[in-house]
Amino acid sequence: MRRLVLFALCILVAASSTVVAQGTRRAPTMKGATAKPTPKKPAVKKNNSADELPVPDGPPPPPPSKSDEEIIVDTNLVTTPVTVLDRNGRFIPNLKQKDFKIFENGVPQKVTYFQAESTPFTVILMIDISPSTRYSIDDIRYAAVTFVNQLRPEDKVMVVNFDRQVRVMTEPTSDKKALFTAIYKSQFGSGTSLYEAVDAAINMDFVQTPGRKAVVVFTDGVDTTSRQATYESTVAGVEEVDALVYPIRYNTQVNSDQSSQVAMLQRMNMPPGVMAQLGRGQTDVEYALGKEYLNTIAANSGGRIFEAEAMGDLDKAFKGVADELRQQYAVGYYPDDTGKPGDRKKIKIEVIGKPQSVVRSKTTYVIKGEPQGDGSSAQPSN
Repeated sequence: MRRLVLFALCILVAASSTVVAQGTRRAPTMKGATAKPTPKKPAVKKNNSADELPVPDGPPPPPPSKSDEEIIVDTNLVTTPVTVLDRNGRFIPNLKQKDFKIFENGVPQKVTYFQAESTPFTVILMIDISPSTRYSIDDIRYAAVTFVNQLRPEDKVMVVNFDRQVRVMTEPTSDKKALFTAIYKSQFGSGTSLYEAVDAAINMDFVQTPGRKAVVVFTDGVDTTSRQATYESTVAGVEEVDALVYPIRYNTQVNSDQSSQVAMLQRMNMPPGVMAQLGRGQTDVEYALGKEYLNTIAANSGGRIFEAEAMGDLDKAFKGVADELRQQYAVGYYPDDTGKPGDRKKIKIEVIGKPQSVVRSKTTYVIKGEPQGDGSSAQPSN
C-alpha cells in the first residue's frame, strides 16, 4: 500500500513540471515566416526648460506703420508738362522751378512741383492695326522701331495695339528687344475702336500719378466700332490727366476708283447692312471728324499733332515727338480753390524774365469725379 501511494505522488510531480514548461514556451512559427517585431512608440522630445527657447537679443520690433505698408498719393496736386521755345522755335534749356509762374482762373498759384527736361519719361505707343492700315503696317512697324531707338536708355515704352479690341502687348519697359518683339507682333485686325483705345490709355494707373508721360498714337483718326467710349468722353478724359498726347495722322481714305466702286454698289440696291460695312469709315465727313478729333486731344493735353500724308513722313514725325519729349519740363501746384468734381479750370503758365518765349502746355483741366449735390469740395485730378 505504501508503495502504491509513493508511485502516485511521483506521477503527480512529473505532471506539474510539464505544465510549467509548456507555459514558458513560445508559440510555434510557420516555416519560412518571420516574426513581427514589436512596434516602438515614437520618441517625444520634451522641452520643459525655458532656457532652451530662442531668446531675442533686444526688444521685439514695432508693428509696421501705415506709411510702411502703402503709398499715399495726394490727388490735389495738379501737374502739367511744359515746353518752352524761343521765337525761332528752339527749345530753351536749363530753366529752374523759380523761373515759372502758374495762374489758375487768373489767380497766381505757388509752384510746388518741378521736373527738369532730363527726367526720364514713359510713353504709351499705340498702333492702329485696323483694316485701313493693311497697305502700310510694315512702314508703321519700321517707324515705331525707329522711334524706340531714339529714346534714352532710361525711358520706358508700353506698346498697345488696337483694332476692334485694345491689347497691351508689353508693360512699360526699357528693354528694346521686348519692345521690338511687341511691335512686330501687331497683326491686321477688324474694326477701329480708337475712342476705346484712348480711353484705356488715359485710365491706366501710372498715367494717373505724377511724372513725365506721353501717349503717341498713329492712326487715321476714324473710329468705327467703339461702344464703351465716345468722342466727347475721351476729349474730356484727356483734360483730366497730365499725359501729353501726340497723334501721328496718316491718310488712308479710299481713292477715286474705290469710291466709284462703292457708288456702283449703292446703285445696285445692296442691302443697307452690307453697304454700312463697306462704306463705314470712308466718307469725307468721317475723315474730317477724325482729323478734328486728333487735333482736339492733342491741344487739350498740351501735345501736338504730326501729319504723315506719306509713309516716308513717319520717320520725321516720330523724330519730332522724341525731340519734344526730351525737351520738356513738368510743373505742378496745389490749387488754392480745390473746387468740386466736374469743374473746369483754366491754367496759364509764364516764364519769368523771358517775355519773348513761347510756352506750350495744358490750358484747362477738369476735376475728376462724380458731381456732388451738396457743393462740398473734392480733390482734383489734373
